[in-house]
Amino acid sequence: MEGHLSQGSGFKSKRSYRSGYFGASIKLQGGYTAGVNTAFYLSNDQAYPGFHDEVDMELLGNVAGKPYVLQTNVYVRGSGDGRRLVGREMRFHLWFDPTAGFHHYAILWNPDEIVFFVDDVPIRQYTKKIEATFPQREMWIYSSIWDASSWATENGRYKVDYHYQPFVSSFTDLKIRDGLMSPSGNGANSRGLSPQQSNAMKWAQNNYMIYYYCQDNTKDHSLTPEC
Repeated sequence: MEGHLSQGSGFKSKRSYRSGYFGASIKLQGGYTAGVNTAFYLSNDQAYPGFHDEVDMELLGNVAGKPYVLQTNVYVRGSGDGRRLVGREMRFHLWFDPTAGFHHYAILWNPDEIVFFVDDVPIRQYTKKIEATFPQREMWIYSSIWDASSWATENGRYKVDYHYQPFVSSFTDLKIRDGLMSPSGNGANSRGLSPQQSNAMKWAQNNYMIYYYCQDNTKDHSLTPEC
């Protein structure tokens, strides 16, 4: 996908889903990409404007020489349009250069858990502890590249510089598997991560996680009771 000026670019699935595995291999642009957001996500914002659910994987650009940031996020029944925006962000640096080749980013969404994967490594598991904090309505698959200058790079310190346009993100190997899935590949009735996957997730979070909303003392955690 190629984004020009402030228009951006993207795609959306023709049908909606209530569970499944959704992944894409993505290669990012190098150089100055501050403010540029390359997103692969699930959402129902067009069906429920102002009161939508969303599950995000967002690759946030940076100034040359600094790494991309991968932000995962979950919104439940509220976009912030006239309401209090409640994000559930977990951010990572990556253990590879995402501009040097394609890497696979995926979301597994079951009725009781959401697992985020990078190259089959689970980096985050979001479980349903409370009904009100878990997305349960149908969602569509989206991807987009757009100008997120107001917040994407160091909380908006660095903006998109259109002298470097066009900004290009390449996609291939789109994988969609509808229905209930096991993160560990042991069948649809098997829930949770395998011991090997749990260890891999601990490795990713211990070494590459740079932000977790439940550990942010500036947030109002009465709005995120799962913490």
